[in-house]
Amino acid sequence: MMKQAAKAAHLLRQRLSDLSREDFQTTWFSQPFILTAPVKQWPVASTWSFEILRKKYANVAFRAESVDWPLSTYLNYMTDSSDESPLYLFDRAFAEKMRLSVSLMPFPGADYWPPTCFGFDTFSVLGEQRPDHRWLIVGPARSGSTFHKDPNATSAWNAVITGSKYWIMFPSSPNIPPPPGVYVSEDQSEVTSPLSIAEWLLGFHAEARQTPGCYEGICNAGEVLHVPSGWYHLVLNLAPSIAITQNFVPRARVGAVLHFLKEQKQSISGFSDSIGDAYQLFQDRLGKHDPALLEEGMLELERLSKGAKGKWEELTKSVAAANEPAGFSFGFEADDEDAEVP
Repeated sequence: MMKQAAKAAHLLRQRLSDLSREDFQTTWFSQPFILTAPVKQWPVASTWSFEILRKKYANVAFRAESVDWPLSTYLNYMTDSSDESPLYLFDRAFAEKMRLSVSLMPFPGADYWPPTCFGFDTFSVLGEQRPDHRWLIVGPARSGSTFHKDPNATSAWNAVITGSKYWIMFPSSPNIPPPPGVYVSEDQSEVTSPLSIAEWLLGFHAEARQTPGCYEGICNAGEVLHVPSGWYHLVLNLAPSIAITQNFVPRARVGAVLHFLKEQKQSISGFSDSIGDAYQLFQDRLGKHDPALLEEGMLELERLSKGAKGKWEELTKSVAAANEPAGFSFGFEADDEDAEVP
């Protein structure tokens, strides 16, 4: 549908084998990047395929946008569909339905675990009261997600088991306008992208790639992409894909999450209806687990509430100002300048 401009096809340091926890927490927490090593260590990386999932979970129902279908029905739809915007399987209860063993770190018998560089997920202090945070994603080519930010100011990682995904991403702050074709409410609580992925690509893709702050790239099978907290992103499957994604709160973003839970109550999502005050719950649990980290987060919350430029705003503004007009690319190979984005 669209040719990738040669000038956007740069190999940059955002594509890495792996990171240490220290490097992530001090330097990389605010930047998108792809890791090429961690996912290849997961048992599911070598045992999952469309054929195997069909055999094991044919009659298990998964959520595909607004409907629940047995996996066999959805996989048949994937094969037969010619829809411009195919339904995207996006299931939050997959680990329980598939009886997967998910550990916090590499552990014998585990099916997968978060990349260790991301360190301690501070939302884990909420235990069973944490909001929805992990999803199985399956879809054919052309399926994907229109522009959005991840919920509750969380960061995320998205690991491709099979297939490949095209990503286009932008930082955000009150000082940076949203991507072309995306509209944000005055209080920053609502993000609206009224067009389908295909319509957006036809109408705004070229302009977006010329916008300061634009990052784009392809995440292939066996790789995982980091989505920084607060970044707008659109994702398009270039081939039939299976992926796992998880939202998390790194230590460096505790203040921003506290600020969101306190100031954007109308936009909080994923918590049980029984949770009356997500901000107070997180504050209390984190205080019991790590008082020093809570104190640090509360200081950042205070800075954000006063409208002062916190560390995040300075970082995102500098990213946008430093980029070349054509934007950054972190996933294309040097000889891919003739590749097509559907």
